[in-house]
Amino acid sequence: MPIMSSGDFSIHVAECDEFDDGMPISSFPDEVTSIDDLDCECWSGFDSLDEV
Repeated sequence: MPIMSSGDFSIHVAECDEFDDGMPISSFPDEVTSIDDLDCECWSGFDSLDEV
């Protein structure tokens, strides 16, 4: 399940060390249409949003 950082609203995997505090989200925002839209390196293990 993706986690949205409360500091900068970036989206991470739960195991990511890049965010301090966050809230689980059930779906990605409309702006996220591909895995390339997610900036954090924690998404590099996925090939597409379908894998998440």
